Amino acid sequence: MAFAIKFAPLTVEELPALAAAKKADGWRFVQMLCVNTEDGIDMIYSFMKDDLLENHEIKGVQKGTAIPSITGEFLEAFVFENESHDLFGVDITDIAIDFGGNFYALAQKEPMTVISPEQQAAREKAKKLAAAKAAKEKAAGEQAPKTADDAAALEAKLAGMDPVKAAKVRAAMEAKAKKEAAAKQAAVDEKVAGLDPEKAAKVKAALEAKAAREAAKKKAAEAEADEAGAAAEEEGE
Repeated sequence: MAFAIKFAPLTVEELPALAAAKKADGWRFVQMLCVNTEDGIDMIYSFMKDDLLENHEIKGVQKGTAIPSITGEFLEAFVFENESHDLFGVDITDIAIDFGGNFYALAQKEPMTVISPEQQAAREKAKKLAAAKAAKEKAAGEQAPKTADDAAALEAKLAGMDPVKAAKVRAAMEAKAKKEAAAKQAAVDEKVAGLDPEKAAKVKAALEAKAAREAAKKKAAEAEADEAGAAAEEEGE
């Protein structure tokens, strides 16, 4: 016999009222299961009536969070609640039939939340890689070529400066750009030094093409800035 399935979000605070309402309306308690996730324990309470199975989900339950028992409404839930406590470490309070952590004879505490050293190392490595990637993307964003608007604003700022000071600023910016270009070139030379000559040539060609694209993009932005500055001067006149 076919039946419909529904999922709905649930909070810890809403759980007692939900259980009472389901009991009063003649629903049958089916199960409560837990899923261990990166954000905590997801708890799913399932109830059924006629041809409808409803699953109510509490997401990301943290260690030490008190979860009220629903055994006052559905006594049969004591099996699932003791299991959740023993296997996942969920703190469920006021269970009608509470085994006090001895529902299962376990060799180790909360085996469903234990991960191997290899898994722990893999998770930590993944987090470090993600953090490094985010930092790299942030740095790349900060060092990205200026847009036409940014370039126009800089030109406007320099135009308002004393000519001698503006010239010094331009010279400092050019010196910085040359220094960065030299550092990039040194890094490229070091990278391709140990490569096969043919492969090294391909890498250099690819890097040169990338540099050319970036230079063209920067030049286009500067041209747009010059046009914007000229247009602003004409309007001012």
